Amino acid sequence: QVQLVESGGGLVQPGGSLRLSCAASGSFSSVYTMRWYRQAPGKVREFVAHIVREGAVTYYADSVKGRFTISRDNAKNTMYLQMSSLAPEDTAVYYCNADIQASISFKTYWGQGTQVTVSS
Repeated sequence: QVQLVESGGGLVQPGGSLRLSCAASGSFSSVYTMRWYRQAPGKVREFVAHIVREGAVTYYADSVKGRFTISRDNAKNTMYLQMSSLAPEDTAVYYCNADIQASISFKTYWGQGTQVTVSS
């Protein structure tokens, strides 16, 4: 069974920072591209950033470019999202997903989400 678990969300003031983590666990051989998405109340889920397995290629949504940094530690099967200069419009549930090669399948898995609230 493969699981993705996000952590690190919480309440932060405008202009503050948070670091989210997404850890993959279970029985699998490789974790390939990993991504962050977010969903604000009443809005559709939107792409935030992705990072390939080697970490050399990253891509960001325009709304977070220059403020958020995605990274990963393959030894820990964990991805991070360092968020800075947070604004109220960054308030959302943040989800990670990842393309994972398990024993007999290759599929995309989702985490359960972690709430980020930016408010004074």
